[in-house]
Amino acid sequence: MTTKPLIRVKDVQVDFGTHTILSQVSFDIQRGEIAAVIGPNGSGKTTLIRAILGLIPLSKGSVLFEGKPMSHFRSHVGYLPQKFRFDPTFPITVREYLELSRANVALRAIESKLEEVGLLPSILKKTLGSLSGGQLQRVLIAQATLHHPTLLVLDEPSTGIDIVGEKQFYDLIQSQRERHQTTVLLVSHDIAVIATVVDQVICVNKK
Repeated sequence: MTTKPLIRVKDVQVDFGTHTILSQVSFDIQRGEIAAVIGPNGSGKTTLIRAILGLIPLSKGSVLFEGKPMSHFRSHVGYLPQKFRFDPTFPITVREYLELSRANVALRAIESKLEEVGLLPSILKKTLGSLSGGQLQRVLIAQATLHHPTLLVLDEPSTGIDIVGEKQFYDLIQSQRERHQTTVLLVSHDIAVIATVVDQVICVNKK
């Protein structure tokens, strides 16, 4: 018996006005896989991610989550965008950020998730603006996985991190998959780094 894929992208096309950004894009992602979308700048990688998440409309085709429209499963998805923009002078603590982004979450659950991503509970008292780049990325991963999503979507998550930090980051992603059977879809520009991490590579250049 054939196993139904967790995500099925079928003949997806995205147009902006009269300009076609993506066309004829089809692939499956199985539950528990780590899949990477790669391609040159301007190839439509981020557009594809946004289309899968339902953040922009499809001109043609479909995106299904366990055979049903993706819109039915938004609460099952964690998302880390390409750029996290915030005012570093705004005095919001890590604890306040995590509690705001995920309602009704216990402090112990937050501390446990921070431990999973390699951060001490004491970081809860720090402001977001005082964190290093690596610490902030780990906090963002903690936020995106706090409720153990079925699918974790990451758009060039290692941008701005040095080589050592990048390896640690992808080790962290693998750990999330192993601990919680999380399916991961990530955009990357560095095939050499992700080659040992992913199960599937999706090459995109408009098609």
